[in-house]
Formats: sequence, C-alpha cells, structure tokens
Amino acid sequence: MRWFRRRQQVTEDTGRGRALVEEVRTRFGAHLPATFRDQAESALPVLSGEDGLAASVAVLREFADAAYADLSAQAAARGHVADRRNYRPLWRAAGHELRWTLFALPCRLHPYIQVTAAAVAVGGQAKRAVRLTDPQPLLAHLFEILDLTVAGWEFARVRPDTDAATLAQRLIHAARDLRAAMSDEPPLPDPVRELMRRNNTVDVYDPDGPRVVGAFNPGREMRESLLA
Repeated sequence: MRWFRRRQQVTEDTGRGRALVEEVRTRFGAHLPATFRDQAESALPVLSGEDGLAASVAVLREFADAAYADLSAQAAARGHVADRRNYRPLWRAAGHELRWTLFALPCRLHPYIQVTAAAVAVGGQAKRAVRLTDPQPLLAHLFEILDLTVAGWEFARVRPDTDAATLAQRLIHAARDLRAAMSDEPPLPDPVRELMRRNNTVDVYDPDGPRVVGAFNPGREMRESLLA
C-alpha cells in the first residue's frame, strides 16, 4: 500500500514536481543567448531525483498533449484525423497543408531544451520511473515525440541540425532504457517499426549555418537501441 501511494503521488505530479516544470519553463527558452544544448544540460540538475522525475514525466506529457492538440485541430480543419499513435499517415495524406509547430506550442516547452533534458532525465532514472509512475503512457509520449520529430524532417522541411538529431537520439535512448526496466517489454509502435525497416540517412546541419557536420540514420539508431 505504501508503494501504491508513492507511485500514485508521482503519477499525479508532486507539488514540487509542478514547481520544477515551471522553473524549467521560465528559466530556459529559445529567446535566451545560450545554445539549446547548453540550456538542456543546465536543466538536467533541476530534473534530478524523484521530484525531477515527476517534472520530467510532466514535461513529456504536456509537450506531447500540446503537439497532438495543435496537429489534431489542423487536421480536423482540413477534413483529416490525427492519430497520435502514428502521425505518418496524416503527414502523407495532408503534409502539404499542415504546419509543424513544435517550436511554438502554447505550453512554452522547447523540443531541443526542456524536452531533450526531460528525455535524458527519464532515461537516467528508468528503473525508478517504472516503480514510481505508470511507464506505459510515459513510453508512449517518448515514441510520440520521436514520431513527430522525424516526421518534421521527412514531410515538413524541418532541418535536422545537431540539436534535432540529439533530441531524436535522446528519445530513442530513453525509450530503450524505459522498456528495459519494464517487467514485460511492450511491442514497438508502428511508426518505429516502419522507420526501422528503412535505412535512410539524413544530413545533420550546424545549427548556426548551412554547413553539414554529420549524418543520422534514425532507423539504424532505433534497430541498434531497441532490438538489442
């Protein structure tokens, strides 16, 4: 019973956890001069411990919910339906009509700052996460944000720079660690399986210029991390 009460507390967000969400929301952002990478690293100490874990779970949930609400409204206005379990069919059907808005959601959480930090925090506390919260929706949110990230590159002309590739990698690694910590690893969602069957490599750009500085293969990264 004590374990259930503690798990329920983290699932519903502790008061301190909610305060930490507001702290990372207000302390960090695209308007600040520091790089996204430096800000994500600076946010990590804020997201440590059980309260930080609660905040990280809340950040991922809030960001995924806000992205779904935005894309669902766009889709409905154009006669389509957004399925948050797999956004790829929607982007194929209506990608030329849709806007990729993850940089400007009303929740004021940036994918390359707070979301990246939250993914790292969850991955680093995966064993604690499965004890203190329901891992199924948490895992779904990690995969959902990953789906949206890669769809942006493929369908919405979002440039995959080093910050974007870092986000994708952190989401994959967090999902890997969370699945490994679960007593029964759940099946991989359809968009992940689709991408794993492919071997497409994307150029990775310098965030501050037009120079290509590397390459990233989402399908291979997923295969090596999630099928190991």
